[in-house]
Amino acid sequence: MNIDVSITLLPEQENNQKIIRQEIFKALKKNKEIIEEENIKWSLIKRSVDARHNKVKIILRYNVTSGKDSNLNTTFTPSWKNAGEEKKVIIIGSGPAGLFGALKLLEYGIKPIIVERGERTQERKRSIAKISTQGNVLEDSNYCFGEGGAGTFSDGKLYTRSNKRGDIPRILQIFSYFGADKKICTDSHPHIGTDKLPQIINSICEKISSLGGELYFNSRCIDFITEDKDKTKIIKGIVIKDTLTGKESSLKADAVLLATGHSANDIYKLIAKKAPEALEAKTFAVGVRVEHPRALIDSIQYHGKEENLGAAEYRFTTQQDGRGVYSFCMCPGGFVVPSSTEPDSLLVNGMSSARRNSKWSNAAVVVEIRPEDIPEEFVNKAIELGSKDLAGLLWRTWLEKETFIHGEGQKAPSQIITDFINKKESSSLPATSYAPGIVPSRLDEWLPLQISNRLSKCFKDVDKKMKGYVCDRAVLIATETRTSTPVRILRNKESGECTFLRRLYPAGEGSGYAGGIVSSAMDGENQCEKIARLLTSQ
Repeated sequence: MNIDVSITLLPEQENNQKIIRQEIFKALKKNKEIIEEENIKWSLIKRSVDARHNKVKIILRYNVTSGKDSNLNTTFTPSWKNAGEEKKVIIIGSGPAGLFGALKLLEYGIKPIIVERGERTQERKRSIAKISTQGNVLEDSNYCFGEGGAGTFSDGKLYTRSNKRGDIPRILQIFSYFGADKKICTDSHPHIGTDKLPQIINSICEKISSLGGELYFNSRCIDFITEDKDKTKIIKGIVIKDTLTGKESSLKADAVLLATGHSANDIYKLIAKKAPEALEAKTFAVGVRVEHPRALIDSIQYHGKEENLGAAEYRFTTQQDGRGVYSFCMCPGGFVVPSSTEPDSLLVNGMSSARRNSKWSNAAVVVEIRPEDIPEEFVNKAIELGSKDLAGLLWRTWLEKETFIHGEGQKAPSQIITDFINKKESSSLPATSYAPGIVPSRLDEWLPLQISNRLSKCFKDVDKKMKGYVCDRAVLIATETRTSTPVRILRNKESGECTFLRRLYPAGEGSGYAGGIVSSAMDGENQCEKIARLLTSQ
């Protein structure tokens, strides 16, 4: 027997093994399973909290086995090999798509060469600290760029709905193999924590290096080396620039995995010059971070009950004037951080530690932006750069610079949510987790109307379901702009290659084919599986 069963418990029953056993056997009988009690084993595969209908319940899903099936092994067993020198693949970017792609190549003994524009985690920590303490933003090493990519100093959220894109449990097991808490394999909304993730990323990079992979840090890709054949451009390698010395050099390889993330604007512009037909404008989302006292969100979600359930999460989706408005990247017991990649821009993100124990909870609340929503002036500027599909990217950059103008350095322009709705100035602001600090600003006046009007309507709707969400203790912190990329890099569905640049394999968030750590990791794996099959067949 090998079957999954779900049981429902009260919070105080969750750790009572006798009750759990009783409920599992009840579920088996309900499924008309033949039960041989002495041979049965069960393991937790998913845990979730249901706080609806004014009653908190714990939902536990178990895999139950007996007989031969009870010996099934569900842990990850590595099959990596030492890299040879015959076949090489350049990987631009060391985020989840890049790192998991490299591990996939090593299963075939193919040498991954990872090129990362930012610093290693230890140096990067110091650079990130200077953003908050001095307002000093390094373009190539910040919350978005550096070892491990944007995910390294993030919450490490691992929840995804991309069930058809790959093996989600495998990705979670690999993270666990490299040091993540095993609970990520069973929690319904798993996360690692910004305090744990850097060390895990270090371990992955060390493993890649120990097996013969190469890693270049402080190295920005500035050009593709191409060869024209049969009216098609073929990527043969890349030109890199050392961001510390300015020295340029070339790297050659059999293929290139493009895993640069959603913030590498220069890569999109480079492709616009090389093959503008390879770009496609796509829908993205822009808005603000909404921060509440954690105790308030806990009270709303747990209906005022004092339960030892950890920091409460929330999620909502609404439609306002023909566009989706929704919460994104909710960080219970977390904090808001500066995520600028340019000195004269300002944008924010949210994250939390493994314990999720700060005094605040925050989430992005963002408005859907479609290509047709971009003002004509940005379309015209994009055409001058070689592709009209860059318009959304240019508009996003403009909004980040506009946010900087309305703030003070990296102090973020902010407004109490009730003042935002009532279109009035906030005379004072509540305490915040945002380390650089916040300053009062009329977001309702300078945010584009397509954003501010829809946000206002959304907040009113949400408050009807989450009573108390709109209050004078909730603050809006501007702006959240990097939920996803405004540009997709087109690729062939079968081969994975960029449709107009052969041997270039776009992957992950930056290419427009993923949206988070797990989906990016799976996409990187999938693309490198295609590369490996091609190279090993030659």
